[in-house]
Amino acid sequence: MGPFVVLVLVLSCLLLLSLWRQSSGKGNLPPGPTPLPILGNILQIDAKDISKSLTKFSKVYGPVFTLYLGMKPSVVLHGYEAMKEALVELGDDFSGRGSFPLSAKTHKGLGIIFSNGEKWKTIRRFSIMTLRNFGMGKRSLEDRVQEEACSLLEELRKTNGAPCDPTFILGCAPCNVICSIIFHKRFDYRDQNFLNLMKKFNESLLLGSSTWIQEKHNKQSEFTIENLLENLLITVLDMFMAGTETTSTTLRYGLLLLLKHTEITAKVQEEIEHVIGRHRSPSMQDRSRMPYTDAVLHEIQRYIDLIPNDLPHSVTRDVKFRNYLIPKGTTIIPSLTSVLHDNKEFPNPETFDPGHFLDESGNFKKSDYFMAFSAGKRICAGEGLARMELFLFLTSILQNFNLKPVVALKDIDTTPVGNMLGRLPPLYQLCFVPV
Repeated sequence: MGPFVVLVLVLSCLLLLSLWRQSSGKGNLPPGPTPLPILGNILQIDAKDISKSLTKFSKVYGPVFTLYLGMKPSVVLHGYEAMKEALVELGDDFSGRGSFPLSAKTHKGLGIIFSNGEKWKTIRRFSIMTLRNFGMGKRSLEDRVQEEACSLLEELRKTNGAPCDPTFILGCAPCNVICSIIFHKRFDYRDQNFLNLMKKFNESLLLGSSTWIQEKHNKQSEFTIENLLENLLITVLDMFMAGTETTSTTLRYGLLLLLKHTEITAKVQEEIEHVIGRHRSPSMQDRSRMPYTDAVLHEIQRYIDLIPNDLPHSVTRDVKFRNYLIPKGTTIIPSLTSVLHDNKEFPNPETFDPGHFLDESGNFKKSDYFMAFSAGKRICAGEGLARMELFLFLTSILQNFNLKPVVALKDIDTTPVGNMLGRLPPLYQLCFVPV
């Protein structure tokens, strides 16, 4: 028997062994596409549009199915009913955080985003309590956001109506709000320490978006006095990352959509003029009297679908879910896209239309399908702050400026730049023309 034949036989045995190990480890997991040895289903997933691949699989295997990202299985939740049943009705069972390669090195199982178990519950309670003590949910926090909105407007006026890329300025505003909460101090947009902080956030976002399927294991650290300082530092980092990049990206994408859809922008400005006028700053009390603006803000978040597949969850125990048994520790991938772009709840979901959140009388219409901040136990802890910032920053900008494109309307591209983590707007320029 020649060496080539022996090599083929050895490789074949290894592949068969790999397949057997994958299949024997399934237990009673949901069905899914047949995985390749070692690689799993990675080659069957479009890395540039993972949500599209998940939707394709769901049409074959249903709303709950299994994917192998390498050698380990992940269970995908697709559609509102599956998401609600798992994340909300069985919230405790699905409240674990799934593996995220970069976080194993940077977070070491600490902080509020990537921790698990009692450690996560303790840090989350502590973080929410501390934020409340610092003004979360109180008038004092709105004052901070309004103050930052004024600084944002001053920076935009410095552009003198010339074309500019809004990325930097829109990133500084929400970051400064977090600074004012944690440090009780805001920074000038040209402060070198502040610029270094912004640079680190951008670098971290790029690293976090580079991949989410290399498998690594990290021993959980205990929440003890020895690592208390490190835990607090990572929790603060989480607050900055979650409270800066997501809000600034939503604002940046929102302005691009309003730049493209001039008729929608005109209606928002008309409502601002009618309710707020020109001689005072917007306040959160105004939102209840501005249903169209509120609908536009919700539609921006629904349409851009910022984090299409959420951060990975995991089950905290062996869970009987529908007719399946999901073993403890199994990674769960919730497809937020499948809910935010559900064509039954939102007709023509690929169209930017504030009417998705308005009833026949023009009143704001809530939707249980609005899961832009995720759902269940792992829902964004800073949702209230994010909603406040989006409303106050956007209305302040449109109260004081007209948005002028630098290219023809037909040439404005709103196609997202996809990556492994989220959907970002393409780079663009616009002119902020004082009203």
